[in-house]
Amino acid sequence: MSPVFPMLTVLSMFYYMCLRRRARTVTRGEMNSRRAIESNTRALPINVEIVQYAKEVLDFSSHYGSENSMSYTMWNLAGIPNVYPSSGDFTQTAVFRTYGTWWDHCPSARLPFKRTPATFCSQDYVELAFEEPVYPTAVHILETYHPGAVVRILACSANPYSQNPPAEVRWEILWSEAPTKVNGPQARQFTPCIKQINFPTNLIRLEVNSSLLDYYTELDAVVLHGVKERPVLSLKTSMIDMNDIDEDEDEEKFGCGMDTLNKQFNIVTLREWPTNGYFDKLPYELIQLILSHLTVPDLCRLAQTCKLLYQHCCDPLQYIHLSLQPYWARINDTSLEYLQSRCTLIQWLNLSWTGNRGAISVSGFSRFLKVCGSELVRLELSCGHFLNETCLEVITEMCPNLQELNLSSCDKIPPQAFNHIAKVGSLKRLILYRTKVEQTALLSILNFCSELQHLSLGSCVMIEDYDLIASMMGAKCKKLRSLDLWRCKNITESGIAELASGCQLLEELDLGWCPTLQSSTGCFTNLARKLLNLQKLFLTANRSVCDTDIEELAANCTHLRQLDILGTRMVSPASLRKLLESCKDLSLLDVSFCSQIDNRVVLELNANFPNVFIKKSFTQ
Repeated sequence: MSPVFPMLTVLSMFYYMCLRRRARTVTRGEMNSRRAIESNTRALPINVEIVQYAKEVLDFSSHYGSENSMSYTMWNLAGIPNVYPSSGDFTQTAVFRTYGTWWDHCPSARLPFKRTPATFCSQDYVELAFEEPVYPTAVHILETYHPGAVVRILACSANPYSQNPPAEVRWEILWSEAPTKVNGPQARQFTPCIKQINFPTNLIRLEVNSSLLDYYTELDAVVLHGVKERPVLSLKTSMIDMNDIDEDEDEEKFGCGMDTLNKQFNIVTLREWPTNGYFDKLPYELIQLILSHLTVPDLCRLAQTCKLLYQHCCDPLQYIHLSLQPYWARINDTSLEYLQSRCTLIQWLNLSWTGNRGAISVSGFSRFLKVCGSELVRLELSCGHFLNETCLEVITEMCPNLQELNLSSCDKIPPQAFNHIAKVGSLKRLILYRTKVEQTALLSILNFCSELQHLSLGSCVMIEDYDLIASMMGAKCKKLRSLDLWRCKNITESGIAELASGCQLLEELDLGWCPTLQSSTGCFTNLARKLLNLQKLFLTANRSVCDTDIEELAANCTHLRQLDILGTRMVSPASLRKLLESCKDLSLLDVSFCSQIDNRVVLELNANFPNVFIKKSFTQ
């Protein structure tokens, strides 16, 4: 190693120590002087602190509510609070689709991508626009039920109300933290300490992780505080937050910066080093195994050390499974172009959340798939708003081996584009949650994709006749194992009968918020008698579910693990005891708002069946 490196290390350590000492010697009076200076500047209109609620919800990954109402939807985050400071389950709040780890323990659960950075744990997001661009000084999040899900707050340089789109869109992390368990479901105002940024913003993004929660988190409003002019104090050394001098943040700022990544992807000239540090003594396969544990930015850094490791880091075998979702804010056409030569053998690709606001073009995406799509088996494109009909056509032509396709919340794809999916006869998993797929296209998909095992049609509001869809499933999709019909508005007992007769391998069925299903028609007892392999059944908000249905489940579906009967008025404690005694593997039972199941009953059942999480929600 050159002697200059130890000297640089010593200088870096000395500079760091000086900064820390400077921060520690700041007196309380000096810290409080910040507010005094701000008070003095408030005489100038340009520096008056502006307090504003979100004007509009621009984008989100999921929500519990319907596309055609306001109850439990992300749109409730716009405007002043509806509920806060009250606590409890209220329809006027914003609620994401999932919570806890229950969705990771059901038949439809997907295998995670390796190489996901430990600092990235986001599961859902929502983007909010505010009236005035400001330099943020604080962000208040009003949480009204089961708080603690927010893990990242980001600010964007793009003004969603500007007539001139910016040449470059930048995202900066204002605050981030690993998921934490909050004691109690009570409401709170969450105000994390945010860092200062060097551009004004009126676009804020919240990312959440609900895995530690006992129930759905509910958000009521978001308040953005800021000033019109960049605070002078942000340039003062005494105001440096020592938490900002952190390895993880440096990684995120520099290692994951797309300029840095793109340069690293495209390195062709490598500095000569005297040795390879004995790595050339190791078998090629062993080095590959070691490098398989590195994240993409780490591979880029390592590629710059020597020619041997450059060769290993560019080996397509390192990119068999590639998730670019953690770097969604910085992935663009240039990134995909630089990755092409390394992804010729790629089988799993995750581009979820990427490419929005013009970062990825249709032509850039198409060029990448034409080079790298031949071996693709799994393609994740959740919330990819750059996707259009051309993209789906390219996917079906360039990915002949595709088995899993996730288009969740790709709500910009036009209805007619989904016809192309029918060309991929090898599909085993298809996720169309919150898309504009229409009935004709879906019938064609079901007819030609007979290998389907997992299908999500949750909140697909443009399908006119779900009975016809269910009949086609029963006739063509005999291998179906999981089916999501969340908030399907028009399926009846006729469709359920066709489905139960033809898809008897079903292990998971979500019929939550399907108002046209009535227990009196025998549809639920028919399900219980024919779908003997059921492990998960959601009958959320169906008030007609009764004791007979529960007893049929207890008698026939003994492998049941998760049952949601939220909102029913007809189920008694006695039938629940039969179910719990019969279904030994049951781990989740949601009886929220079940009028015959009060807190005393829940406590008794919890005492007798301690291995079952029995949820009873409340409203104050």
